[in-house]
Amino acid sequence: MRRAYILAIVAAIVLFLVISALLARVFSANSAEQSAITALVQSEARGDVNAIVGEITDCRTDAACRQRAAMNAASLQHAGSVSIIQLQPSTGFSLGGTEGTARVAWDVGSSLPIVQCVKVRRAGNPISGLKVDLLVVSRRIPSDAACPARY
Repeated sequence: MRRAYILAIVAAIVLFLVISALLARVFSANSAEQSAITALVQSEARGDVNAIVGEITDCRTDAACRQRAAMNAASLQHAGSVSIIQLQPSTGFSLGGTEGTARVAWDVGSSLPIVQCVKVRRAGNPISGLKVDLLVVSRRIPSDAACPARY
């Protein structure tokens, strides 16, 4: 009887640890999305077109994406360090792949706040791992505007 009780406790602890590890992987997708978007806006603030193109999935093969990257680099380049004011993630809690739009407000140096939208794809699952891809970034939008349906 005592042995069964101890085995049940050990099994419950192992199950708890496995579920905790899987949930940690799911929650890390939000952090990965934030890091990817932060790297993207830092590249825009530096005016680094090649870095912008490299951070957006399949941008190198998409002429419209490369053109938008060049325009964003030219219009958003500022000296100073980037500060993320607000980041609304593309999705909340998700155990599987999703696609959505994140809205980021940022500034750099003494610039006014810059607001952009980023289409984000999360792929995978908690067991095999989750991957975050940035698909499209908008031009600067007005601070009080919603993300556009099309970029």
